[in-house]
Amino acid sequence: MPKKKKTASSSLSEDELAELYWAYEHLEHPSLGARMSAVLATPIEEGIKLLPKGWQKNLDKAVQASVCQVLKTNLSNQPLLPAEASYWSYKFLAGGIGAVGGFFGPLTLLAELPVVTVLMLRAIADVARAEGEDVSSPETRLACAQVFAFGGRTKDDNAADLGYYGLRATLGLHFERDVLEYMAGSSGPHIPAAINIVRSIAARFGVVITDRAAAKMVPVAGALSGAALNLIFMNHYQNVARGHFILRRLERTHGIETIRSAYEAAGEQEKDVEQSPFATVDGW
Repeated sequence: MPKKKKTASSSLSEDELAELYWAYEHLEHPSLGARMSAVLATPIEEGIKLLPKGWQKNLDKAVQASVCQVLKTNLSNQPLLPAEASYWSYKFLAGGIGAVGGFFGPLTLLAELPVVTVLMLRAIADVARAEGEDVSSPETRLACAQVFAFGGRTKDDNAADLGYYGLRATLGLHFERDVLEYMAGSSGPHIPAAINIVRSIAARFGVVITDRAAAKMVPVAGALSGAALNLIFMNHYQNVARGHFILRRLERTHGIETIRSAYEAAGEQEKDVEQSPFATVDGW
C-alpha cells in the first residue's frame, strides 16, 4: 500500500485547523459593505450616489492622514493598552461615537475618523496581545497597521485575485526595515517605501470608510443606526485582526511556509465545495 503523502495541514491539531479555517473565512471575505447593507436593508451603492461631490477626495486625504498618524505616533509609543482592557469595551465606545455622529449626520465623519481610527488601533493591539504578540515591538505595531488594509479590498485586488498572503507581501514585507525606520522617526532613503505602504493601506482602508460614509447617507440612518454601524465596523476589524494574529501565532509554532500551505489548501477546499453540485449556502 503506498505511503500517504504528508500535507501541511497534517502537522496541525484539530483546534489549530479550526482556527486556521476561521481566519481564512474572515481574511478572504472581508466585505463590510454587505453587512451594513443587511442592517440598513438598503444597498450601500444607493448611499454612495448620495455622497456630495468632492467628498471622496477629502475622504481620501483624511484616510491617508489617519494611516500616517497610526504609523508615526500610535505605533511608536509604549504599550497601547492596560492588561485588563476589555474586548467588548471597544464596541461600546465605537457605538457611542456612532450614536453622537448619527445626530449630526454624515458630515461629521471627517472629524470622527481620527478618533475612531485610534480606538480601532487600540482594539487591534489588544487582539494582537491576546494572540501572544508583544505590542511594544515595532514589528507587531506594523502588523497592527496592516490590519486596516486586510479589512478591505480594492477593485485591483479583486481583479488580481490577491489573497491574504499576496496582500501581506504587498504591504511592506520586502520593505519592512525601511518602514520601521520611518516609524521610529528617522529620515533618509527609506521615506519612499513608507509613503508607498501608507498609500497601500489607505487605499484599502478607504474602501471600507467610503462604505461607512455611504451607509450614513441612507435616509434611515440616525443615532440608533449610527451606533449599530459603528458596532459592525469595530467588530469587523476585530475579527480581521484576530484572523491575522491567529496566523502569525501559528506561524511562530509551525513556520510560515507550513501555515501558508495549509491556508492555501483551505482555499482549494472552499473552491471544491463551491463547484460541487451538492454545495450548500453555508459553504464549507
